[in-house]
Amino acid sequence: MKIVVQRVSESSVKVDREMVGEIGKGLMLLVGIEENDQKTDADWLVQKILNLRIFGDNEGKLNLSILDISGEILCISQFTLIADYKKGNRPSFIKAAKPDIAIPLFDYFKEQLTLSGLKIQSGIFGADMKVSLINDGPVTIVMDSITKT
Repeated sequence: MKIVVQRVSESSVKVDREMVGEIGKGLMLLVGIEENDQKTDADWLVQKILNLRIFGDNEGKLNLSILDISGEILCISQFTLIADYKKGNRPSFIKAAKPDIAIPLFDYFKEQLTLSGLKIQSGIFGADMKVSLINDGPVTIVMDSITKT
């Protein structure tokens, strides 16, 4: 799994001009799922994301997690994160998980985040989404479950 974590002041997602997810201060996550990803990848990333200290404390130092600030999370599925762009100019998405694997794993990932008690919103898997955000900082981190060892 590959996830782009963005600290946001606010973020939202629309499908067919209808708001389907909206958060205030927190994290907007772009989630890419590869064909060999497992629940263990999702579990590891959920714990990393929930405990990632990228919010400022009273002194402005990045010492607080999303849990510490009771923030909100918006999850957006994005298979294009799994692009192979090394050959030619047209990216290949062959390593991205097919919907029969990706949808259940994406749902599982969101369920595990929900267990934190935080407000979790999401877009619609496979839909043409319009995502808006105000990146706070900006703070953006790319996480990959392959690097967990």
